Amino acid sequence: MKAWLLDRIGSLSDLRKGDTPDPTPAAGEALLRVELAAINPADRYLAEGQYPAKPSFPHILGRDGVGVVEAVGAGAGGVKAADRRIILRSEIGVNRRGTLAERVAVPVESLAPVPAGWSAEESAGAALVYLTAYQALTMWGEVAPGVLLVTGASGGVGVACVHLGRAMGFEIIALSRSEEKSRKLVTEGANHAVDPGDAVWPKKVKEILGKRRVDLAVDNIGGAGFNQILETLGERGRVSCVGRLAGPVPELNTASLFFRRIRIGGVNVGAFSAAEAQSAWGRIVEMLAKSGARPIVDSVWEFGQLREAFERLAKGPMGKVLVKASG
Repeated sequence: MKAWLLDRIGSLSDLRKGDTPDPTPAAGEALLRVELAAINPADRYLAEGQYPAKPSFPHILGRDGVGVVEAVGAGAGGVKAADRRIILRSEIGVNRRGTLAERVAVPVESLAPVPAGWSAEESAGAALVYLTAYQALTMWGEVAPGVLLVTGASGGVGVACVHLGRAMGFEIIALSRSEEKSRKLVTEGANHAVDPGDAVWPKKVKEILGKRRVDLAVDNIGGAGFNQILETLGERGRVSCVGRLAGPVPELNTASLFFRRIRIGGVNVGAFSAAEAQSAWGRIVEMLAKSGARPIVDSVWEFGQLREAFERLAKGPMGKVLVKASG
C-alpha cells in the first residue's frame, strides 16, 4: 500500500511517500481502508521528537481518520466488512502506525460509527480535538456552568471547547488575534471575542464580566500570556492546560494562586482508556446533536500533497486540514 513513512525522529522533512506491506488485523482488530485522514500539531511534535512516543520505524503518522472496514481479526465483534468507522484516540499514529496510509489496523474498541448526518469530512478530524476539549472541560468534576475562557480559540481544540462549552451552558470568552476568526467564533457559540494581542486584554475581560470573573480557562497557548489568564480568574478558578504554542511560562509567581485558591491541571487525552474514550465520545455526539454544532473543515488535500497540507496547518486555519488517503 501507499503510505507516508517517517524513517527517523527529526522533522516533517523526513517524511517520504513510499510502499509498505498492508497491515493484517490481529485478534480484536479491524482493517480499515482509510478514506480521509486529519493532521494535527501533535503529528509534527512527534516527528520532531517533542512527543513522548517510541514508535518503530519507519513509522506512519496520523491519529484521526474515517474509513471502511475491509476485514476483521478473530474476536473483533461489533464491526463487519463495509462498516464505515472513525478512529477515537488510541495508540494509532503514536506508537502504532497511523492513518496517513491507504490502510490501517485498529483495535475495534477504538472505532466508532460515523455520527448520524455527519459527512466523511466532518467525521475524519473530529475525534482527537473534541475528546481533548471534553477532558479539558470535565477534568475538574461537576462544575456549575459559569464563565469559560478559551485561548487559541480558533484552533481545533479551541473551536471544540466553544462548541462543547456552549452545549454545557457556559458563557464563553474566546481569545483570537484575527478579527475574521473572532466573528466566526461568535457565530459558532462564543458570547464574546477578545484580542490577546492587546496588552490590556485582561482588563477588557473584566469590563465584560463586571463583578463576575472567569471560572474555568482552557489554555492552548502557554507562554507569557498564561500569567494574564490568572488575572481574570475568580475564587476557585481553574485552568486546564492543553498546549504550549507560545513556549514555557516565564516567571510564574505561585503567590498569584493562593488567595483565590486557583488550580492548574494538565490535559492528556491519551490517558483515556478505550472505554473512557467511547463514553466521552458518546456524550460529545449527544451534545453536538442537541446544539446543532458541527466540526469545521478548512481544506482537503490530495494524498501526495501532505507537505502542503502541513504548511496549511502551520498557518493556523480555523478548521481541520484533511488528506485523502489514496495514492
